Amino acid sequence: MKKRILVTLAIPLLLLLAFGLTYIPHNVVSIEPSKVSKITVFDGNTGYEIEIKDESDINYIINNLNNITFQKGKLTLGYLGYSFKTTIYNHKGKAIKELIINSNDTIRYKGFFYISKNHSIDFNYIKQLLVQAHY
Repeated sequence: MKKRILVTLAIPLLLLLAFGLTYIPHNVVSIEPSKVSKITVFDGNTGYEIEIKDESDINYIINNLNNITFQKGKLTLGYLGYSFKTTIYNHKGKAIKELIINSNDTIRYKGFFYISKNHSIDFNYIKQLLVQAHY
């Protein structure tokens, strides 16, 4: 009986602890730039899309994202619209990371907002690539 009560209490506590640990700041992106063949960015504001294949652009964007620690925030449920829907592909053409860059400090990833804690996303760098490709 005592064991059953202990198990009944332990399971919800472990689940709560596991969920709580997801809120510890961490790197959302940790990809070697050399493993990336291209990055596609769809601009939700203009409807334009670009494929970034230039190695120096890929290195810059991936290194920028790799260096940012993010804090998980609130659910994205009910929020519409976005700035840059970003998909990162490996050399086999498989999407290895999908996220939405909303601003220089906010992304949407796996149903949650994440806020940068230590560095900014170079939002303007990506925006400039879109401008160069479509204007």
